[in-house]
Amino acid sequence: MLAASNVPQISAITTNNLLVVFAEFLDIDVSAGDASADTLKTYTRQLYQFLQWCDRHQLNPVTIVKDDIKKYRHWMVKQQQYKPATIALKLAVVRRFYQAAVEKGLISLNPAAGVKPPREKFDPAEKITFLEQEEVEALLEKIPSNGSLKSARDRLMLGIMALEGTRTVELHRADIASIVRQGKNLGIRVEGKRSIRVVPLTPDLASLLVEYLHQREITGEVLQPTRPLFISTGNNSRGQRISRRGIRTIVDTYLKLANLKHTPGRTISAHSLRHTAGTLALRSGADLRQVQDLLGHSDPRTTSIYTHVGDRWENNPALKLNIDIPSI
Repeated sequence: MLAASNVPQISAITTNNLLVVFAEFLDIDVSAGDASADTLKTYTRQLYQFLQWCDRHQLNPVTIVKDDIKKYRHWMVKQQQYKPATIALKLAVVRRFYQAAVEKGLISLNPAAGVKPPREKFDPAEKITFLEQEEVEALLEKIPSNGSLKSARDRLMLGIMALEGTRTVELHRADIASIVRQGKNLGIRVEGKRSIRVVPLTPDLASLLVEYLHQREITGEVLQPTRPLFISTGNNSRGQRISRRGIRTIVDTYLKLANLKHTPGRTISAHSLRHTAGTLALRSGADLRQVQDLLGHSDPRTTSIYTHVGDRWENNPALKLNIDIPSI
């Protein structure tokens, strides 16, 4: 007589059972148990999109097979026209959803295992949009010098993003306690995707930080360590932590004022300021490892993409051909 299996019968398993073990996975496994709220929201949102797809196609998530996962991939490619990187993320979440169920003995096989996203055909350097030095200066000049708290905040924030390459989420998360002082130098401790680093401020940015904090104290604010470093100045949310969307909106406002948001062949975003910092730093002769540390890249190959941006034109082999093309 065969021994009874420890795996529960499929008919007794529900989607809710799978969700329970996935919730446990989110709590203790993602980012080694220290995932940010944004990461957890992303995982949850991607999973529920898959479950909604199953519902529309009358598929039981418990009895899904690999061919069904392939159909989900096909739907994302053909109907949703998602980019390969987006599909890779969504498939990774579904794969981990079922792997959590396998590890808990709810199902025997992971139907998403081995289902790969389509290959992304792109030039990594093509995605790098950045401002030239004179454009950065033109952008910063659009911020009024009127002594207001808003102007002090905006000048400091855009300066840090364009010169130091911080991400919007890093500035969003920073607190007063994130300020680091070493001798006469000031920096900001920022929390990135997988690491914490100290961003050293240039003397000009350090002066702007001091002035910005002084402006906040003038309003009567007590700068407690837990207070956000960058706050909203709007009427409805004055004094609250500025949102990531709020940061992007501020950057876009000044980009449009400087006529830099959209130009032929280039669109600049808040993240482009991070590319600007990396590209201009390497172009000015900064060491690759120094720029890697500044930007918080775990892999130097990510940082090296910025070197290709300038090299492509400056070291173009076609320039060595010495062939004159008649002008029109």
